[in-house]
Amino acid sequence: MAVTTPTRPPRATAAPAPRNYRRLLEINWIGGLGGWVWLIVVILPIYWIVLTSVKSRANYYTTNPLAPPPEISFENYSFVMDAGFMRFFTNTAIVTLGSVIPAILISFMAAFAIIRAGDGRFVRSVNLLFLAGLAIPLQAVIIPVYLIIIRLQLYDTLLAIILPSIAFAIPLTVLILTNFIRDVPKELFESMRMDGASEWRTAWSLAFPLTRPALVTVGIYNALTIWNGFLLPLVLTTDPNQRTLPLALWSFQGQYGVNVPAVAAAVVLTTLPILALYAIGRRQLLSGLTAGFGK
Repeated sequence: MAVTTPTRPPRATAAPAPRNYRRLLEINWIGGLGGWVWLIVVILPIYWIVLTSVKSRANYYTTNPLAPPPEISFENYSFVMDAGFMRFFTNTAIVTLGSVIPAILISFMAAFAIIRAGDGRFVRSVNLLFLAGLAIPLQAVIIPVYLIIIRLQLYDTLLAIILPSIAFAIPLTVLILTNFIRDVPKELFESMRMDGASEWRTAWSLAFPLTRPALVTVGIYNALTIWNGFLLPLVLTTDPNQRTLPLALWSFQGQYGVNVPAVAAAVVLTTLPILALYAIGRRQLLSGLTAGFGK
């Protein structure tokens, strides 16, 4: 006689959670909320500046600062252009280009020489000298710079701003370019040497194209720093015709008040070239930052 064992009923299993519910659980709500808060913090000043620039001076003092104007007015932009904005813009462009291009070329040649010269004592000393420049702030040496410019009889000229700007842009540029050139495979340098190429041709035909992301990165960074520079133009120039854009914003303040809408319009016009430069070199800038700081 066969004995049959009682079979247990199957255990009830919980139904799987819906896919949409699992996705909601995986979302980082705190990080997302923090991102939106930070976006508001960044966007709000930009919104206020653009909104103020299209308000008349009377509407600015009688309406809510964050409320849209009852009527959009471009009189502030006309006032800024009539006040000599293009002259200040040209001075700033000359100072920026005249500082960034020589700083990049000098720094590239110095970085290439540091990498290709090996571990000699002289090369290490030169590299340490460039690194020491990172520890010297501009505010600490502004008086010696002023005295040197006076001795060179360059005071009240754009060259008085360009030369110190080049000097202070070189240390960081050399540091970044040195890291990039160091990561270029040595086999490429050896192949160029076997083909009979000189060091000069190797630098400009091999190392220079391979370090293009770093060149764009330091170029945009230095251009942004020099474009917004205020201390050097303030100390080294007094002629209104030699003013740069940051210093020219003083033109819109009087003895008893400040023309805030005009200042906002000038700030908008001053920011547009930097935004255009970032839009053009955005890909190279991001690749240079990720490659340079990830090494």
